[in-house]
Amino acid sequence: MPTLLFISHPEVVVDPATPVERWSLSPAGVERMRAFSQSPVVSGVRSIWCSTETKAIEAADILAGALGLGVGLSQDLGENDRSATGFLPPDEFESVADAFFASPADSVRGWERAVDAQARVRRAVARIANDHEEGDLAIVAHGAVGTLLFCALSDTPIARSVDQPFQGHFWIASLPSLEPVEGWMPIAPRI
Repeated sequence: MPTLLFISHPEVVVDPATPVERWSLSPAGVERMRAFSQSPVVSGVRSIWCSTETKAIEAADILAGALGLGVGLSQDLGENDRSATGFLPPDEFESVADAFFASPADSVRGWERAVDAQARVRRAVARIANDHEEGDLAIVAHGAVGTLLFCALSDTPIARSVDQPFQGHFWIASLPSLEPVEGWMPIAPRI
């Protein structure tokens, strides 16, 4: 049975002077993604899509290079829009992210509402999956929207407790139903 692998990009280089959507993978993130691209779990992937953010493109390109595939881009696979605040120091970011998940129908400090990000990514993934023809489908994107999508597809209320524990995880759903069969799992051990 074909599956969807929803993959969150691994670790990035945090640069407050660069817009978050243009951050690149860190050396550790690159190594973890390279290890994942050699994993048997991706051996059946026949199509790869990713968001238009640099870190997701870089991660998808590593996977695509290992599998000899191209990559489709979709802006609708992007992370929740946090441009209203831009970069936030880690402790402040975690606090705002907690509020984002706790109040999904509210815009927290101008961020895109969780319910809107969830609907956007759900539509994008459904559209991509509907056009997918054979084998497994990999979508490389971001942790928050991946969690929001997992919640929607598993009929679970939006909650941060469902979120990945750190960057660089994946979950699996069956195709064409998009019913989740495995929750977040690390792409590779942390370096």
